Amino acid sequence: MAENNPIHTARKKPVIVQVSDTGRLQPQARELEDAVLGALMLEQDAFFRVNETLKPESFYSKTNQLIYKAIVDLAARQEPIDMLTVVDQLKKNGALETVGGPLYISQLTENVASAAHLERHAQIVAEKYLARELIRYTGEIQGKAYDETVEMKDLMQEAEGELFRISQQNIRNEAVQINPVIKEARDLLERAANRKEGLSGLPSGFADLDKITSGWQNSDLVIIAARPAMGKTAFVLSMARNMAVTFKVPVAMFSLEMSNVQLVNRLIINVCELPGDKIKSGRLEKYEWEQLEYKIKDLYDAPIYVDDTPSLSIFELRTKARRLVREHKIQCIFIDYLQLMNASGMTFGSREQEVSTISRSLKGLAKELNIPIIALSQLNRGVEARQGIEGKRPQLADLRESGAIEQDADMVCFIHRPEYYKIYEDERGNSLAGIAEIIVAKHRNGATGDIRLRFKSEFAKFINLSEDQAIREYASSMNKEGEETKVIPITAPNVEDFIASQDDDSKPF
Repeated sequence: MAENNPIHTARKKPVIVQVSDTGRLQPQARELEDAVLGALMLEQDAFFRVNETLKPESFYSKTNQLIYKAIVDLAARQEPIDMLTVVDQLKKNGALETVGGPLYISQLTENVASAAHLERHAQIVAEKYLARELIRYTGEIQGKAYDETVEMKDLMQEAEGELFRISQQNIRNEAVQINPVIKEARDLLERAANRKEGLSGLPSGFADLDKITSGWQNSDLVIIAARPAMGKTAFVLSMARNMAVTFKVPVAMFSLEMSNVQLVNRLIINVCELPGDKIKSGRLEKYEWEQLEYKIKDLYDAPIYVDDTPSLSIFELRTKARRLVREHKIQCIFIDYLQLMNASGMTFGSREQEVSTISRSLKGLAKELNIPIIALSQLNRGVEARQGIEGKRPQLADLRESGAIEQDADMVCFIHRPEYYKIYEDERGNSLAGIAEIIVAKHRNGATGDIRLRFKSEFAKFINLSEDQAIREYASSMNKEGEETKVIPITAPNVEDFIASQDDDSKPF
């Protein structure tokens, strides 16, 4: 039913696009809008109870939008908010007559008794606004879907981005009293104390790294960065294998660079320790086939979930991650790699702004799901331009495309292989052949430092130095058993013994 009061005649055009084929009214709560505005003018400091929830456009009525805008202007200048100051501000904004004059403002305050239920009323108003936004945008999408000149892929990306923007508007965390948080923290400490390895988070399988990190912590965003060919993917695959196979931790891998078959082939090379070219060609010797069949058993039924969606958007990632956590109890997510992600459908002035949005969203997702998210990242070419042993070590300033990555991350680790830069000895004369340094450059909740791992390039695999030493000692003892020192071809039974010894030594705790 149309109304003839000045409140409605002042509206030149609807703020929200109506859905013409239904003829239904837009979601709204006019009485609650009036109650919220009246409460804001009656009770001191009431505005700060709802300012995170409401914006001027949250109100359906154009009149109420103008009034709330005047209240926001007063709050920004830290001036008192009451009927008289709001009327004065509306005069300054040139909107007093549009809203119906002082009479309408006085009616708002007369029709509300108190601000007792202000937060709930404001939440309902905000929810109605979100419903209108969804109706508005789905109407636009519907119109574009009928347009045969529009590419469906572009339309889907646009829809994802806009829905992500709308969903972000309703994310609000309430402050909580510290007591339950203290209890949660104490419970974590007790659980860590009862674990023989002394970790409060998820073990990586690399003992020295776990000593620094105490394991990957829930809600943390971990960035692992390196220049190309340093072994980023090999590193996370080695970790994923350790976590899923050794410690039975369900993990998910989002591979934006390789297909799921390519990724699994890399994992087979890693686990079975067979040359990559032989895996690709299938030209394996008899004993290598036996080794493959023996070791690949570890991967069957391993709680590793792989998603190879190309050009993955942050909106898609959130949807997929939530489902994986809900259905498969995923405890850690790997992303290979961050710069290949996008924020489709959202407009940015530069790629740097887009990457900033992605990293910020990843941190928010880690908090929401309460699991660690480990994202790989590329470094810029600054490393290549620097000279000397120390010059080739990556720095936080080398993070590619956005300084926001450093800000959003709880931990930043670099992978550095001096051998790649033809640096074969350190300052003390120790060999650096096959050595990879994991540099913990930023650790928001703990210490920083460097640890060393053995990188077996032929198998694209990282292992503990102690594990590598045990293997070498075992191989040496095998050679001493014979009369001759020449290399003897390995038979299938010996391979099994060798692999079994690796399994025993691979457990860091």
